[in-house]
Amino acid sequence: PPSSFTCASGECIDEGKVCDFTPHCPGGEDEASCRKNPVAKNANLKSTQKSQRITQASLKYTYLLMLSLHPGSFCDFESDSCGWHEYGFAQGDGFDWVRGSAMTVPLDHQGQIPPLDHSTNSSQGHFMFVLKNSSSISQKAFLRGPQYRQSASGCTMTFWHYNSGISVGAAEMYLRIAGMDNTTVLWQTLYNQGNHWNRVTVQLGRITQPFQFSLAKLSLGVFDGVSALDDISFQNCLLPPAVEAGQCPSHTHFHCLRSRACVEHLQLCDLVDDCGDGSDEEDCSAELICDFEQGLCSWTQEQSHKGGDIFDWTHIQGPTPTLQTGPWKDHTLGNVNGHYLYIESSAPQEFKDTAVLVSPVIATSPRHPCVFRFHYHMFGSHVFRLAVYMRTTKPGHGHMLWVRYGNQGNLWHRKTLYLNSAKPFQILVEGTVGDDFNGDIAIDDLSFLDCVLYNGNYPITPFPPTEAPTVQPHICPLGKFVCGAHGECVDQSRVCDFRHDCSDGLDEQHCVKEVCDFEGGVACGWERVCPAPSALLHSFLTNTCTDTEGWYMYADSSNGGYGHITDLQTPVISSTGPQCTLGFWYHMSGFTVGTLQVLLKYGNVTHEVWSQTGNQGNKWRRGEVFLGIDHGFQVIFQAKRGISYMGDVVVDDVTFQNCTPPLSPEQPCGPEEYTCSNGYCIPEDNLCDFLNHCGDGSDEDPYICKGFSGHCNFEFDLCSWRQCRQDNFDWLIKAGSTPTAGTGPSTDHTLRDPSGHYLYVESSFPQATGDAARISGPLLSRRSKQCKIRFYLHMSGDGFGTLNVFQVTSSSGHQLLLNLTGDQGNYWQRRDIQLTSQEDFRVTFEGKVGHNAKGDICLDDITFSPGCLLSSTSEALETPPPSGSCPLGHLQCENGQCFHPDKSCDFIDVCGDGTDEKDCGTSCSFENGRCGWKSSLADNFDWSLGVGSVQGIRPPFDHTLKNEHGHFVYLEATPVGFKGDKAHMKSSVWKESSATCKLTFWYYISHKASGTIRLLVKTENNGVTEVWNKTGNQGEEWNRAEVPLRKLRNFEVIFEGIRSRDVSGGAALDDLQFTDCDPMVGHTTSCPAVTDFVCQSGDCIESHLVCDSKADCADESDEVDCGHIVGLPGACNFDMPKDMWEETCQLTQDPDDDLDWRIGQRRDNPGTGPPFDHSPGGEGKFLYVHSATEKEGDIAKVTTRNPFPASIGLCHLRFWFYMHGSDRMGTLKVYTVGSSGTRLLMWAASGNHGDRWSYASVILSNTTPFRVTFQAEVGGDVWTDIALDDISFTTECVVGGPVTPEPLTCGAGQFQCVHSFQCVPLSWRCDGEEDCADQSDEEQCPSLVPGTLPPQDHCPHPDQYQCFDNTCLPSLLRCDGVSDCPYGEDEYSCPLKQCALGSLVCESPSSCVPLQKRCDQIVDCLPFDSDESSCHGNV
Repeated sequence: PPSSFTCASGECIDEGKVCDFTPHCPGGEDEASCRKNPVAKNANLKSTQKSQRITQASLKYTYLLMLSLHPGSFCDFESDSCGWHEYGFAQGDGFDWVRGSAMTVPLDHQGQIPPLDHSTNSSQGHFMFVLKNSSSISQKAFLRGPQYRQSASGCTMTFWHYNSGISVGAAEMYLRIAGMDNTTVLWQTLYNQGNHWNRVTVQLGRITQPFQFSLAKLSLGVFDGVSALDDISFQNCLLPPAVEAGQCPSHTHFHCLRSRACVEHLQLCDLVDDCGDGSDEEDCSAELICDFEQGLCSWTQEQSHKGGDIFDWTHIQGPTPTLQTGPWKDHTLGNVNGHYLYIESSAPQEFKDTAVLVSPVIATSPRHPCVFRFHYHMFGSHVFRLAVYMRTTKPGHGHMLWVRYGNQGNLWHRKTLYLNSAKPFQILVEGTVGDDFNGDIAIDDLSFLDCVLYNGNYPITPFPPTEAPTVQPHICPLGKFVCGAHGECVDQSRVCDFRHDCSDGLDEQHCVKEVCDFEGGVACGWERVCPAPSALLHSFLTNTCTDTEGWYMYADSSNGGYGHITDLQTPVISSTGPQCTLGFWYHMSGFTVGTLQVLLKYGNVTHEVWSQTGNQGNKWRRGEVFLGIDHGFQVIFQAKRGISYMGDVVVDDVTFQNCTPPLSPEQPCGPEEYTCSNGYCIPEDNLCDFLNHCGDGSDEDPYICKGFSGHCNFEFDLCSWRQCRQDNFDWLIKAGSTPTAGTGPSTDHTLRDPSGHYLYVESSFPQATGDAARISGPLLSRRSKQCKIRFYLHMSGDGFGTLNVFQVTSSSGHQLLLNLTGDQGNYWQRRDIQLTSQEDFRVTFEGKVGHNAKGDICLDDITFSPGCLLSSTSEALETPPPSGSCPLGHLQCENGQCFHPDKSCDFIDVCGDGTDEKDCGTSCSFENGRCGWKSSLADNFDWSLGVGSVQGIRPPFDHTLKNEHGHFVYLEATPVGFKGDKAHMKSSVWKESSATCKLTFWYYISHKASGTIRLLVKTENNGVTEVWNKTGNQGEEWNRAEVPLRKLRNFEVIFEGIRSRDVSGGAALDDLQFTDCDPMVGHTTSCPAVTDFVCQSGDCIESHLVCDSKADCADESDEVDCGHIVGLPGACNFDMPKDMWEETCQLTQDPDDDLDWRIGQRRDNPGTGPPFDHSPGGEGKFLYVHSATEKEGDIAKVTTRNPFPASIGLCHLRFWFYMHGSDRMGTLKVYTVGSSGTRLLMWAASGNHGDRWSYASVILSNTTPFRVTFQAEVGGDVWTDIALDDISFTTECVVGGPVTPEPLTCGAGQFQCVHSFQCVPLSWRCDGEEDCADQSDEEQCPSLVPGTLPPQDHCPHPDQYQCFDNTCLPSLLRCDGVSDCPYGEDEYSCPLKQCALGSLVCESPSSCVPLQKRCDQIVDCLPFDSDESSCHGNV
């Protein structure tokens, strides 16, 4: 037939099916014929003659191409031009579109092509590009595509365009539709888009007439650049296929009348031809649909300002007047002839002016839910807001149904809203102007489905009166919470703790919920709070922009000003459990989006625990905050507005995970659980992970965690971790947030507080992309079993930094264990890595810098499990090598003598020239350096060594030389510094000091050289104690301070400097001097600890050294009378018959191990084991494991029979061990075994310790009664015997608490010295002579300077005078010319006045009181009432 198309097979099809994106012919010829006038360009770019026929090969290609149009078509120009060709009138002018590749274009034209195509990203790939080989003025390259017959309603075209160069010029894509005189601009670029391919998507929609595309490029003779096209594809362009009637469900779909396609019910009467035959748009109510082709239809412009209307929507055809904003065509027709409405954001409109379009009055249908559909276009850099409201009364907006902000791209978007109202209503569409002219907003194709027009006025329904709540009677005592169920009461502390303690759950009813998705507008207990009246920002509930109609909470940035805040907070949460974690999803998209913070509030104190700032992209991101055990706090989401409205802060799906506090266990803890001090049970795997799982901290006690190597939270330094030298820069220790916004955590992981520290890699300048920082851990033994490293990491930001974790050995080098790149989420994450190696190894963390500064990598709370053993090689490395002529293990003094490291930092000059003391943080004038005083790596700034400066904020001169050349240390003023920042300078650990030890120093704090200085002393048992501080202006001079340190052991001295205001500093220290600190000078009359043992010589030793089979007193008195120690259960010297040692020593072999311990007296194998026991003379016996007959890894255990009472840090185990043999020596471990069977590692040794008995002192700890297990593991050959001898326990192990000697008691009339065990006569107190060894008898004495009056606070009567020795005299004796007090102080400060005989000299007023005024019961002489003293009746 004449209106048909003949396929190659002879079959005829309707001409309307040709070029409709669907191949109907078996060979696809109906789509191949769309390639009109193809022009092929060969490799040398010479034109060929127009082809007169379509070859079979091209038909096949086109068929395959058109097959890909289901669901979309694609052309990558690899085989040919796919029907795209240079249009005839522009062809041959020296400025043409041609097909080519980077490999085929001659060198003289290489500057006009992309280096790589987009399809294959290679130089071999093909594309279309503009070739200029003429300098003619005003040339045009015009590329035209094949002709298509029609397209479906969802049809879009995507292509990739390359437009690069300073003078590259503009390019435009046109749509030409048959029968239309006008062409429609689909896309336009006006300038250089960069040296890369750019993706472009244009909407076509339903086109019912044949159409073509044209890509035009204009040259004005100055074209210089690259313009290219590649990878054209069509999506969703097929019309829906025809189906049988039974295949289209009538209750949800519509069966098209003529095309027989099946479309959704929601697509009916929406002004879009989805059927392809228009039948889905037939029989629709004209009052309920509007495409604006003939005006506003039944919609009206809002006329009332109370309705929010400032100006009107504009009816327009074609593009809006302003470039780079608004649509270029309508949605209904998809071309320039179609009409739509838009708001003009240019003048005279102002920011936030609104235009409101109002629907007719609508009522819902009783049969189906009423639906409102519309299409909107929001394109432009300053697009603000489009919102839809429903109102049931007027004027007014009613309530918001939907809102969208900002640039949504140059596309029409469809939105469907389901309407539900018991009353008639109107729909309001409100457009709001942005703060510049690039903010046009358009709407088109508004339609209602399953709704009816309502004729009448709005009904007004008054609110019913609110009834007062009824208070239920109850019997709960004061302070209890009243449950809804009668008779039920719970503690107030259990309200809002995420557990339903009331049977009806009333205790959690008004609390924040564990899970909240805000669906249905429910806030789940979250409360919206605006902290200040000026903060106009508020939170609203609204629909999401996802496919489902979900709800979220957001901070509306269209209100308020820059920096304004709004809070979303919980009620007070009474308590949480050890694993409690806050999780949430947030969305922060927009050019000027502000900040989202998570705060914890305790009463009036608030601190930040999480933060994110700036544009995070148009996607949801997860946030997480570990809360752990906490009490009486609120969680706050705080949003801070950016500099403009372009960026709302959104929060959704907030959860409190695992937040229920634990209940006391009804059953004992299991063997895989740790028993907390408070009785709670936690998994053994949660031990010593820097989280307080127990609630009482007992799972993180340092004594419990002794078996965990490499345990570091970076609060002061790197612990056992070391910076690598073969890298580009160092890891840093940081408190608070990192310097770069948008990356890094707000707090550390340990303390979860801005004051806590962590380790991080700074990705900003001067670091460059690819730079690496590395730290390495301690050397671990190949004998490690069940060894793993645990750490917490934080990697957030778009800088794409990399964290690598390596296991490093000497033979295998770096083995990669973990590789993480890019954003891992803005929260701390725990990672565990199993470790195993056939040789000793280290773990190394490597942080690599990404492509920008927002890629900080943070680590915290690193620890190795108890299965990770330190290598014996590392212990050997700690022993100093021979120095000069000094023996092994000794260091050389500067004068040539030798000293052992144990003799340094003890205030005793062993060398004679101070070498052994000089680097300990000792006396220092700072003229030759810092004398061993070290700065903390964890501080934000430091104590700096410097000289005087008149211009600077530091002192103008030092104290030592008193000139500008002398040195001192001072608080440096860094460019970024805040009030409260701290700097620390600490000494080494001093071993012991005398009872008279004191530290003097000079300090300088003035108005300019500002700050606070604190002196701290850190000891093992008492932690950090402040002993002195000074703040505020102390004048423009150096001031002296003297601080007694007294008798201390194993202590550090720390100077802490604190900024008193932002970007400040200057407070200084000089001339530090330790005085009388040598503990060996003079007779020792005191000990550092009350539990110390006093040797017969008067020396002090720690109590755990007594009776340990090793003389620590010089006179060996600590090893005398040891029967009370030797007789304790478990103590043993093994000097007994072989078959009696278990019973005698109360030790038991483990029946389930691999081999037994045995008694020996000599070594069995030459080269391993002890040749004799440890006892003097070596004639006794020992306990040992014989390795010759066992295999590697076999275990032998021996355990004490009787349990010791629970204690932490008090019980000391002492023993001697022998581990000598080959380098394949096994391990020896000591465990405490609790009542549940859980084993805690207390001590471990591995490797060869030399051919000698070695001493070990182990502090044993367990929260439950415990036994002690010695475990030996056989090594790799027969020379790995392990032996034990002389096991003993201190008395504290049996008592379960500290054992202290009876305190010294002084008799009446004696003064007890404060820090030494001495009594001196009371009359020696404050006599000007130091009689106590610690000089305390002359401390806190009143001034003895002549003329200074003693204090008057002890005498019972006002007419008495108090002497310095607290004696009370009649005040009549005051100023009588006779000294009655011991020091004559009753005659101090007397008036120089002569009175007549019988008159009394009066102090105040200075006068003479005659005799007749004495004892008249009227006081005339102040202040001591001397005229009424010694009167009759007075004492």
